Amino acid sequence: MVIPPKRNRVSQREYDKSLYTERYLMENFFAQLKQYRAIATRYDKRAINFLGAIYLAATVIWLN
Repeated sequence: MVIPPKRNRVSQREYDKSLYTERYLMENFFAQLKQYRAIATRYDKRAINFLGAIYLAATVIWLN
């Protein structure tokens, strides 16, 4: 289990807190990556150009 249960659940189940933190970071990264219009709509026809745009956007996100 990765997602924690609700606080008002009668029987609380176990979950991996470190894995949940990593999942949270990855989901937020992809949400930030989708803010770039060229990546969200995939303007580039060739896969290598699209991958380059992803690398560029990921670098900008990482530096901020």
